[in-house]
Amino acid sequence: MRIHILDSYEEMSIKAASIVASQIILKPDSVLGLATGSTPLGMYAQLVEMFRNKRIDFREVKTFNLDEYLGLAPDHPQSYNYYMNENFFQKVNVPRENINIPPGNPENIDTACLSYDRAIKEAREIDIQVLGVGTNGHIGFNEPDFKLKTETHVVNLTRETIESNSRFFASADDVPRRAISMGMGSIMRANKILLMASGANKAEVIRKTVSGEITTEVPASLLQLHPEVILVLDKEAGSYLD
Repeated sequence: MRIHILDSYEEMSIKAASIVASQIILKPDSVLGLATGSTPLGMYAQLVEMFRNKRIDFREVKTFNLDEYLGLAPDHPQSYNYYMNENFFQKVNVPRENINIPPGNPENIDTACLSYDRAIKEAREIDIQVLGVGTNGHIGFNEPDFKLKTETHVVNLTRETIESNSRFFASADDVPRRAISMGMGSIMRANKILLMASGANKAEVIRKTVSGEITTEVPASLLQLHPEVILVLDKEAGSYLD
């Protein structure tokens, strides 16, 4: 693992954006795996600014998002489809046909999962997968368990994840209980993984991710097995690392 610990959230956002931008400059038709949540917002803002300044071009880029809540329509303000459009896609020139997000209200869930995996395989490979991490170690919506699914699948969200995500909703009761998530197999097959974390509440899970026991009870710990992982942290999230 390569670990970058920056002094502030703004600095880590700039660093993460520069890593993604370098990937696109070196390979204009890159396949990006994208994440949602509060942590990557600064990175997306930096990438948008780079696009506006004509430093990068997304017209050949293809994207795959990690996950989506089940039961939310694409235009629901708390859907990840809405998040991506509001914070990134409508501000850059990724072709609409190159954007892939798991469906939140599919007619057939099993078919939707198989179709998503097929689309990833047809894209050949994910060049760089952006990840956040939950305080319980989940990546995407791959929650702690005694075993993990390798392909796209439906997840029952843990109480900890529901409570953590309730800050985006009116209350915890409004948070969907299930989600559709890219599996660990697809994540681990990415050529490069960029994991971002910010805040003191992520310090312990980052310690486990970097040097803890490799276990499905902390899904992020499996990243120790990947050949090219880059951690971009602020100093609070990295405070438990030597």
